[in-house]
Amino acid sequence: MFRSLGALVGDLLVVILFVAVGFVQHGTPLTSENIFLVGWPFAVGVLLGHLAIRAWRAPFRIWPHGVFVWAITLATSMAIRTLFSAGTEVSFLIVTAVTTAVLMLGWRAIALFATRSERPRPTVVTGGEASTPAAADKKHTSSNS
Repeated sequence: MFRSLGALVGDLLVVILFVAVGFVQHGTPLTSENIFLVGWPFAVGVLLGHLAIRAWRAPFRIWPHGVFVWAITLATSMAIRTLFSAGTEVSFLIVTAVTTAVLMLGWRAIALFATRSERPRPTVVTGGEASTPAAADKKHTSSNS
């Protein structure tokens, strides 16, 4: 529960960071009103992405969860920006796609690394413990003879 909420918050923070850096780069005043006006299409995309992929099942997974949340966020935000004539030039689309991909997938990679000790380790089966279907068939047919 807390991880899925953390993943949603992490993605929303990425959106806010992306919008804030864009304002600073373009010399626009960094106000909460400006961040809301530009950031809400991205926030809607994040929410839609989390719901569509059911990200709460594996919130830190990069593939497929992180990639699909990113793609849905990008598509939704660009569609909303197009509907409101907010600008979706090719250069903006490329910068948005690359930056949000690096940030959204990057924090997930860090989270996976940080929580690696909490995940169960796969068991290694050695030669004596392994039973292949072919070996089981031989054993079964030889006992019937």
